[in-house]
Amino acid sequence: MYSRRGFLGTAALAGASVVSGRVQAASIPEAPHMDKVVMQPPLHPISGPDYRPVVTLNGWSLPFRMNGDWKEFHLVAEPVVREFAEGMKVNLWGYNGQSPGPTIEAVEGDKVRIFVTNRLPEYTTVHWHGMIIPSGMDGVGGLTQPHIQPGKTFVYEFEMKKSGTFMYHPHSDEMVQMAMGMMGMVVVHPRDPNFRPVDRDFVFVMSTYRVDPGTYLPLVNEMTDFNMWTWNARVFPGIDPLPVRLGDKVRVRIGNLSMTNHPIHLHGHSFAVTCTDGGWIQESAQYPETTTDVPVGAVRVFDVLADNPGDWAFHCHKSHHTMNAMGHEVRNLIGVSRKDLAKAVGKLAPDGMAMGSTGMAMGNMEMPAPDNTLPMMTGTGQFGPIEMGGMFTVMKIRENLARDDYRDPGPYQFPKGTVAYEVEAPGAAPARQPGTPMQKMKM
Repeated sequence: MYSRRGFLGTAALAGASVVSGRVQAASIPEAPHMDKVVMQPPLHPISGPDYRPVVTLNGWSLPFRMNGDWKEFHLVAEPVVREFAEGMKVNLWGYNGQSPGPTIEAVEGDKVRIFVTNRLPEYTTVHWHGMIIPSGMDGVGGLTQPHIQPGKTFVYEFEMKKSGTFMYHPHSDEMVQMAMGMMGMVVVHPRDPNFRPVDRDFVFVMSTYRVDPGTYLPLVNEMTDFNMWTWNARVFPGIDPLPVRLGDKVRVRIGNLSMTNHPIHLHGHSFAVTCTDGGWIQESAQYPETTTDVPVGAVRVFDVLADNPGDWAFHCHKSHHTMNAMGHEVRNLIGVSRKDLAKAVGKLAPDGMAMGSTGMAMGNMEMPAPDNTLPMMTGTGQFGPIEMGGMFTVMKIRENLARDDYRDPGPYQFPKGTVAYEVEAPGAAPARQPGTPMQKMKM
């Protein structure tokens, strides 16, 4: 853990190496390290323009120090261990102890200096995705800069030309390094605090991995057949909920550095897409949505008024993206007699389990699984198994939450008479009005 107030107040220094003759810094700033997997509190500005800081799902924002009129950050590219959810840890590459790396927050017009130290076994760079910066700071290894060799530190210097939501990732052995989890988000707040203000501001990046059950390392050569669909390298039930106060205006910033698009859906509300990594969308061009598709290599930001209390599912609407470690080669056995199938399977594998003859509901199933893997669908709510995984969490809208209270408020207490309920089924099949025979219909 770290103390942001101590970091900014003392401007603590980690070394005295000169990175570049052009750098006016006397030394490299310290590199804060994070070992927690839960959402950290927002880092409010203690100087300069005011802004509503973001909170990162299962993540944190990187502290900085002031050096004259420069904001200085320090990223360390290094191997990390990331817990996707309880019971499964994966060996990844990331920044400052985690994958994805910490969110970088600044203000429109800020001059930033970002030190990048490479502790990987190969060279790397950092590309500032979507940001308008000088070509020599763009981070494309071999094209705009030398690669950062292991053990070396480079510095990037530029002005935050425009506000918005952006990403960072390598442009150096990109296939391997991004497949290993090297990525993060950048949020640049408007200099005018009255420009489209919100009460709560969430951010996360989406990524995908192929981690075979019982293993600890992603298959970096996989291009299409992924089995772990993550938000900030977490899967349900390991993804933080989004605690929201009833009546809050909420902003959710989503980056996509996976290999496919994701239609992101929020229950119980409509929202407006207000920003992309290209800039803010004029209010006259916005329209109501309940689902927004986030393309590969893009950012989508939506604003929503949290005016409907409850526990609201928030997820990718591709069904296989809300599952974990699914076996794509499993045969479809719906309609097959489980009794006959179990007898045949039992002769070959006494510990085997016949499943899927009436569907694939996981709530009542128990089966042996390798170490370091997760059930395909999991999670439990107050009414029973939720049967989700991957890119799924819950926006929890409650009255009387404190302004900066992001703790999980627990299950929603439904007002009496507002929960769907069972009724007695009639003894006989209900009468149905005969329809028009198909052959008489005009097509």
